[in-house]
Amino acid sequence: MGWFSFLDPILDFIFGPLLYLPAFWAITLIAFLISLIIVIIYKYATDQDLMKQIKDEIKTLQKQAKELKNDPSKAMEVNKKAMEANMKYMSHTFKPTLITMIPIFLIYGWLSANFAYDPLMPGQEFSMIVELENGINGTISIEALQLEVLGEKTKNITDGKVIFVMKGNKGEYNVQISVNENKYYQEIKIDDKKYKEPITYVNDKVVKTITLSNKTKKVLNLGFINLNFIWTYILLSILFSTLLRKYMKVY
Repeated sequence: MGWFSFLDPILDFIFGPLLYLPAFWAITLIAFLISLIIVIIYKYATDQDLMKQIKDEIKTLQKQAKELKNDPSKAMEVNKKAMEANMKYMSHTFKPTLITMIPIFLIYGWLSANFAYDPLMPGQEFSMIVELENGINGTISIEALQLEVLGEKTKNITDGKVIFVMKGNKGEYNVQISVNENKYYQEIKIDDKKYKEPITYVNDKVVKTITLSNKTKKVLNLGFINLNFIWTYILLSILFSTLLRKYMKVY
């Protein structure tokens, strides 16, 4: 999570138990909690009487604009007033938006680190793909202590892509990859709940990327489409935010 990585242990302590739930229900609980916090902040960080007044004004102006559709000049005047009222409304939401941005960013980072991919499971085979720059020839080898490498540990570079297959017990490992005289290191986490970022961008004119075979996690199946954690979180957040705002009368 970059600059805020020092908060990882705190977020793991707070949200870690959710990893034992199915991904959909874990994200549902997080989306509800964050939506509730945001709605509460908006309720008490803004003048709700004023916000209601502005919203009512906007609705009245929009209704007038529809009624004046046969009089473009007057309709344009009313639309201009509606836009000014909208800008006034948005200016009053600026403060709560700033307040909620950091926690939303932190939660998104935690979700990305825990629900974007399926983990590498203990005892199951997984692959590591090393993609090389065009024109790179020679040999590539792997040194993976405590991991079982299935197949040859040293291979000839032929088509710009080399695949190594491994398996191992639960734990964290540091694998060394040697491309001719160049050495690279890839962290691997085998765990039934958590994972390391599976794609490493190298781009040093020899190696492009090193990619582990973690599959993208599908959180919500709608029949015609499978949604990942981002879209699932967004849809649930919109739903909860709408319902909570109505229930708590937040304008």
